[in-house]
Amino acid sequence: MFNLESILNSLTFIDYYFIGINIAGFLFACLNSLLYRFTEDSSIDFIVTFCSTLGGSLGIIISLLIFERLLFSKHKKDIMMSRVYVVCMFIIQIVVYLYLKGYHIEGLNLDFIQFFLENKIISIYLVIINIITFIAFGIDKEFAKRRMNRIRIVTLLFLALTGGSIGALCGMFSFKHKTRIDYFMVGVPLIICAQVSVIFYLMNSNIEFIKNFI
Repeated sequence: MFNLESILNSLTFIDYYFIGINIAGFLFACLNSLLYRFTEDSSIDFIVTFCSTLGGSLGIIISLLIFERLLFSKHKKDIMMSRVYVVCMFIIQIVVYLYLKGYHIEGLNLDFIQFFLENKIISIYLVIINIITFIAFGIDKEFAKRRMNRIRIVTLLFLALTGGSIGALCGMFSFKHKTRIDYFMVGVPLIICAQVSVIFYLMNSNIEFIKNFI
């Protein structure tokens, strides 16, 4: 039976902190979306980004999903960097939260090479997605030269987010492509950091489901 009192009693300071900061993140992101919609330059991106850094990324993502259609199309590229940042912070904050709650093994496992040798499916997937991402950046660069229809920015970022971040970074510098755009130059290294944090947690998790998965 659902018992609200027992759930509230089981919450720790960490839980209350993340609940509070995500409520704040949601409210600030809602206000920011409305400012983008109804004013010219009165956004509060800095406050939203700061709130995301402190742990409010989930609330901000929920707000973006709700208010996405309220944003003018002309603003979408302007806030792409903040979107990438929020998503990366969200991934890292999940890892931090689980670690602070004690869902990890005793000690610290940093043997990444052994992890990839033992988990061949993950390794093969990462190799394939990085090759695909690298090729996608090369194709997009060639399309840009020929003034043809380009691969969408969202598609390139999605490939990076789903594991192809190393391929994206290599493609950017090999083809000299997207190197002047902040949500690639800053965003892709951020994505790499987020993905390293996920792999680190997979190596150190004591959650039975995750242990069985890998």
